[in-house]
Amino acid sequence: MSRGTWLSGGDVALARSDRLERAVAAVEAFEPSEDAQRDAKHQVLDFVAEHPDALHRSCLEGHLTGSTWVVDHAGERGLVLLHAKVGRWLQPGGHADGDACLAAVALREATEETGIEGLTVWSDPIDIDVHLFVNRKGTEPDHLHLDVRYLVRAPDGAVERGNHESEALRWITPDDLTSTDLALDTSTQRVARHGFALMRSLST
Repeated sequence: MSRGTWLSGGDVALARSDRLERAVAAVEAFEPSEDAQRDAKHQVLDFVAEHPDALHRSCLEGHLTGSTWVVDHAGERGLVLLHAKVGRWLQPGGHADGDACLAAVALREATEETGIEGLTVWSDPIDIDVHLFVNRKGTEPDHLHLDVRYLVRAPDGAVERGNHESEALRWITPDDLTSTDLALDTSTQRVARHGFALMRSLST
């Protein structure tokens, strides 16, 4: 079982930091369980070593992001959004924008993009991914997202609202991960699998 703990928005452990070393430490502590995660971890560490500005969007080649697998309070469903910029169903997430506390970044983005108050975040990452971000509207150049991913749990009875970044939101079950209707990419399916698995382990 993961050694982490649940954190809420007011926890000192989620205080903002501008020290890149804090983000690096979170990545270094992550223990991959499959090849895709292992490759992504090495790629993130190599990139950050060569780009001291990787916390910022001004690093045009790529930058650190924090995303989440948001589950309902029972851990039986996960929340995906139809991303307005890329036109695909994805998990919530966004840019670090200078904050090296990537768990806080993930929690903030989940709160903004789902509209759910009272979310809590598991302190340890559950997945790492590196992917090319392509804006279908062409308003920014293609670049890498170095994505560190966290499990986020909604409070009992939570109602999602969304914002301008998504065209729709949908709660899905583990059986929906391979739905042709959603067409989730392998990366999103992977973070979902690990998120659901952690919730199951925490319930036993």
